[in-house]
Amino acid sequence: MKVLLDTSTFLWIYLDSPELSKEARKTFVNSENDVYLSSVSAWEIAIKYSIGRLPLPEPPHRFIPLQREKHGVESLPLDEESSLHLNRLPQLHRDPFDRMLICQAIAHGLAILTNDPLIAEYPVRCIW
Repeated sequence: MKVLLDTSTFLWIYLDSPELSKEARKTFVNSENDVYLSSVSAWEIAIKYSIGRLPLPEPPHRFIPLQREKHGVESLPLDEESSLHLNRLPQLHRDPFDRMLICQAIAHGLAILTNDPLIAEYPVRCIW
């Protein structure tokens, strides 16, 4: 299975947080799954870090690649096909980062590892 991490899920993996459900943890550690972090999530992390809303042990340009490599997570660039899918989504979720993750999941046939109930209202497979 191909799985896209939502931004919070990526951070909870780094923290080994109890916020991760058993199913999310099981899906993430399953070596048969291809796990991705979107460049959209990297962008969100960088913005929140730069405005002081997300403390990290080091700047995002070091933190994100290090954590992706440590946890075997591939980078997923934002492509034109995903971007152009945005206007086809209903306005159920107002967060622009999450909306783009939804577009990428739809365009690339990915399940999203998320606990966000609004994302689950879109035609995308959510695992939690």
